Amino acid sequence: MLDVGFDDVRLFLHLLAATVWVGGQLTLAALVPVLVRVHDEAPRAVAVQFGRIAWPAFAVLVVTGIWNIVAVGDAGDEYRRTLELKLAVVVLSGVAAYLHARARTRRGLALWGALTGLSALLALFLGVLLS
Repeated sequence: MLDVGFDDVRLFLHLLAATVWVGGQLTLAALVPVLVRVHDEAPRAVAVQFGRIAWPAFAVLVVTGIWNIVAVGDAGDEYRRTLELKLAVVVLSGVAAYLHARARTRRGLALWGALTGLSALLALFLGVLLS
């Protein structure tokens, strides 16, 4: 068996948290049309429950992201610019998710939900570029 080091644990935790944050959003978006047919309040109840694991996952993403930055050190200007863009997109994803959770209109829910999902996917893609 291969040796397991701190870098492996760091990457595993980061990917696990990204799976919950991004994958959960995609799953929830696919379930909303069905949940609305079950009951008008079902999407909100499911979203609240999802938030109980999504926000801790987001926190793990931030902590392991900082850990990643420290571990990588100076990797050049292109890497640094890509990393800065990823950090901005991660902040956007978190802020949009926060605003989505507080939206009370269908338009607000749709706008902030779409922005949350798109920015989460973009952050995931930028993470792949950085790997």
